[in-house]
Amino acid sequence: MPKVTFKSPLAEVAVDVPAGTTLLDAAEKGEAQVGHSCGGVCGCSTCHVWVRKGLDSLSEQRDDEMDRLDMGFDVRPYSRLSCQTEVGGEDVTVEITEESLVAFMDENPAVRRKLEAEGRWPLKK
Repeated sequence: MPKVTFKSPLAEVAVDVPAGTTLLDAAEKGEAQVGHSCGGVCGCSTCHVWVRKGLDSLSEQRDDEMDRLDMGFDVRPYSRLSCQTEVGGEDVTVEITEESLVAFMDENPAVRRKLEAEGRWPLKK
């Protein structure tokens, strides 16, 4: 079973998932802080992540994902929408973008308030 590792300035989470699982479903299983304002239906770009390892083993990018990524921030050649990207048979390492972290905090005000109280949010630049 492939392992998906999610990295951000706030945490690193690793989770084993069966092949065919979307990166977003893997993030939710591992409680990684990946935002998804549209609910994971390719209606926004808030689940935008950078794939640092295992890019070639992921599902092929479809036109609707590419079109939606055009609306994202700081899009790179290894950018993917986690709601549209399925894990293949290899381990994957993903960096959660600032866009996605901000969306996650907007969607989870209790988590945001806790991190603010700890001085860990907003991120220091």
